[in-house]
Amino acid sequence: MTEISKLNNVLATKLDLKTPRFAANKVALLALLGGIRTEEDRIRQGGGAKAAEAQHAKGRLTVLERLKLLLDEGTELLELGLWAAHGMYEEYGGAPAAGVITGLGRVNGRLCMIVANDATVKAGAFFPMTAKKVLRAQTIALENRIPTLYLVDSAGVFLPLQEEVFPDTDDFGRVFRNNAVMSSLGVPQITAIMGMCVAGGAYLPVMTDTVLMTEGSGLFLAGPSLVQAAIGQKTGAEELGGASMHSEISGTVDFKEADDARCIARLRSLVGKIGVPAKSPFSMVEYDAQKDAPKYAPEEMYGLIDADPARASSNAYDMREIIARLVDRSEFDEYKADFGRTVLCGYARIGGRAVGIVANQKVHQQQAALDGSKRTEFGGVIYTESAQKAARFIMDCNQSLIPLIFLHDVNGFMVGKDAEWSGIIRAGAKMVSAVSTSVVPKITVIVGGSFGAGHYAMCGKAYDPRFLFAWPTARYAVMSGVSAANTLVEVKVKQMERGGKVLTDADRRALYDEIKTAYDAQTDPRYGAARLWIDAIIDPASTREVLIAALEAASLNPDVARFNPGVLQT
Repeated sequence: MTEISKLNNVLATKLDLKTPRFAANKVALLALLGGIRTEEDRIRQGGGAKAAEAQHAKGRLTVLERLKLLLDEGTELLELGLWAAHGMYEEYGGAPAAGVITGLGRVNGRLCMIVANDATVKAGAFFPMTAKKVLRAQTIALENRIPTLYLVDSAGVFLPLQEEVFPDTDDFGRVFRNNAVMSSLGVPQITAIMGMCVAGGAYLPVMTDTVLMTEGSGLFLAGPSLVQAAIGQKTGAEELGGASMHSEISGTVDFKEADDARCIARLRSLVGKIGVPAKSPFSMVEYDAQKDAPKYAPEEMYGLIDADPARASSNAYDMREIIARLVDRSEFDEYKADFGRTVLCGYARIGGRAVGIVANQKVHQQQAALDGSKRTEFGGVIYTESAQKAARFIMDCNQSLIPLIFLHDVNGFMVGKDAEWSGIIRAGAKMVSAVSTSVVPKITVIVGGSFGAGHYAMCGKAYDPRFLFAWPTARYAVMSGVSAANTLVEVKVKQMERGGKVLTDADRRALYDEIKTAYDAQTDPRYGAARLWIDAIIDPASTREVLIAALEAASLNPDVARFNPGVLQT
């Protein structure tokens, strides 16, 4: 092949690592990331040292000790939902990580979804967010056909909040429904009971395919005290529902093991015998982690984006700089590069797997107008042409069975007379429809802002991304804190003035600061992660590795529904 015929699709970088702005951004983002890591370490302590000692006194390991034995040596858990329940249930002493650890881990060479109760947090009881976190893990496992392992050590429903845990479609009972559905679809599920498994929670292990149980554990619909109160029968826990009874008499348990360590060794052995899944329908080429790495260091992304949300609205940067540090060999085939420039679309590979990327461009763009002039389009805003391009690209990826990656830093759709005349609502509806009906795996990363209908069009949580990750710099809500505060202040001032109260400039400023502080707290990714709107807050420099793991998980499901986009606005 001659040099002139070679394709040059390697993204060039213009990022100047020596500018004061880069240095300031890097310092601020690393400080923000450091604070998040410190808080995450605190969350991982669960119920604390005293509760861990109590667990050891029962002859049981803590959840972290169990996971260390379960995971392949040299690998780590991609933890999902770590921030669940953060700042919630304080009146009950809190529930760090909602009392359960979930995530993707490699066990005997197989990628598995792991759901492990933390008995140091209220004896592993299910709070409302515990149920929702387990359901989210099951949803991910179900959509991606990931073998799922449950390490059970739970006292059941947290009774003071039973009305929020028990009855609804996204509550405790849905866990068992999902067990049955996953089994019916051939998603392997194995449970290891290494502690208490009481009341409604007793159904979880028995609804899975294989059940292991350690000596000294208990599995019963009602414990000894409740049995005596209900029917007057006196019985001990071991006789009622111990490992020997269930392995020798009821036949409920498939494997009885002496202790946690031997139970986990058995679990690893069983996982190693699970059948190989069907071949993935998505494109995958031979991949070399060193040769196919991006051409630019991932740590350079630290200096790219302003970590201060107060300045984020004016934070202009080229999204191609991020893409260049995520994709194999920094190669990116950009789709319709000169049209609808505030949204970038293109094809690449990540970890050898083909992907289509839809990303918001934060640099202001010059777009040709019908009269031959140029108009400025604001970075981070979706215009009519951008929405049309993105919709078409998403449909093309579905046609060609290419998984989609969405990179958010979006202010929303363009407003105003020119935008309305150009058909922005129609174009936006087309993009939202394409995202909604998409059948290939979708993975979302919120890099910066994700506001208003832009969050929807870029595959927000309501649009079924297989995974949704966020950088520490992520912010999302109906609108930014500044815009919301200005709007709400004007509404509040008018209400007060109608009541005869005149506000001074100082009063208005104090009101603005109060509203903005409250609003900013709700747009922080930790707030969203606490409510499971976000699966994980990730280090920007680890984004590529996280995406590689997510794409591997998505490839485990060989079934892709027929793409039927329905009626589109034209």
